[in-house]
Amino acid sequence: MARYFTEDHEWIDVDGDTATVGITDYAQGQLGDIVFVELPDAGAKVAKGKDAAVVESVKAASDVYAPITGEVTEGNPALEDDPALVNSDPEDGGWFFKLTIADTGELDGLMDEAAYKSFCDGL
Repeated sequence: MARYFTEDHEWIDVDGDTATVGITDYAQGQLGDIVFVELPDAGAKVAKGKDAAVVESVKAASDVYAPITGEVTEGNPALEDDPALVNSDPEDGGWFFKLTIADTGELDGLMDEAAYKSFCDGL
């Protein structure tokens, strides 16, 4: 499974034509304590770089952008009962949604882990 990152601090795990999307540890650290997450519905179409979900913390509300274009297959039901899972396990159990990839070519513009770490170090 390949993992990619965006400059907006989303991560995406790609497994065949399916992808899992969440926010990075860096992003959850900037947001603070997560109190609410609004996820896209199954069947929703999301476009690369456009709003796909909303995360609210004690500090602010923030949009989560789709790293690539696709159709949402499911949201993470665990986040409805425990939005703080995004803080405690942001890059695994705190994932936001899964989607079917529309165009794998869109992955070419994303960063790998080393490039993302370098990007964050420069912030």
